[in-house]
Amino acid sequence: MATIVPPSPATGINNTAQDKIVEKVDYLNLPCPIPYEEIHREALMSLKPELFEGLRFDFTKGLNQKFSLSHSVMMGPTEIPSQSPETIKIPTAQYEFGANFLDPKAMLIGRVMTDGRLNARVKCDLTENLTLKANAQLTNEPHMSHGMVNFDYKGNDYRTQFQLGNGALFGATYIQSVTPHFSLGGEVFWAGQHRKSGVGYAARYNTDKMVATGQVATTGVVALSYVQKVAEKVSLATDFMYNYLTKDVTASFGYDYILRQCRLRGKIDSNGTVAALLEERLNMGLNFILSAEIDHMKKDYKFGFGLTVGE
Repeated sequence: MATIVPPSPATGINNTAQDKIVEKVDYLNLPCPIPYEEIHREALMSLKPELFEGLRFDFTKGLNQKFSLSHSVMMGPTEIPSQSPETIKIPTAQYEFGANFLDPKAMLIGRVMTDGRLNARVKCDLTENLTLKANAQLTNEPHMSHGMVNFDYKGNDYRTQFQLGNGALFGATYIQSVTPHFSLGGEVFWAGQHRKSGVGYAARYNTDKMVATGQVATTGVVALSYVQKVAEKVSLATDFMYNYLTKDVTASFGYDYILRQCRLRGKIDSNGTVAALLEERLNMGLNFILSAEIDHMKKDYKFGFGLTVGE
């Protein structure tokens, strides 16, 4: 009868070592990065909430699966530029009518306001990888109307965009995945009307728990941001903005907390500004919005509340 020999300790060590072997990265099959203009997307969700002052009411009525109409009423003060350090506000009220067409391959959005402004947005998938985006604003004020057309191309592991706007504005961006979690990009633009040009560079590193981004441009902007996912529904964000031409520096810290029936976002920055935005779902298709912003340096206080009806 053969003698049963117990496995040597080296066998267990080899198995453990094999389990710790990291899979090789397939550099020919990297993921496609997010668009260049959205590299700070996660940080902006917490640090740049859509704050407002006064009363706001939005109503959206769907006529069919693709077409809907919207009505918005806004009442509140409007700030006026002034040489005085104190903020000057005047009471205003306006109504906005909108029409929306949403399709898997096309999106058309139009808005017209009582003050004479007309906004339009178009997004159309020309091919599987090529998308056309356009937006325009028409207004009664001289030299305030503008338009922009973008062509976005999505490759397997890169994205590129070409921009054309009024005032002889030309721009191009490119972003490339270097590793599964790291991407690098750059931009260039020329504003013929103002005789200005610029070049910028950006880097982004993201995992399931964090996102870190950095951006620098010849216009003087240096932007750094970091987002940490503390829990499934809780995120913390911080950013650092520096302009080496004007020597302006701003740092801010924000949070994003998603509950079962509401979402709370807020921030505090180095300029003494504290802001928060609460969106609570009261019922199906009925949301309550509460906005607050306090600027301790300028002694400016903004509070707003609103209702959103319709999906």
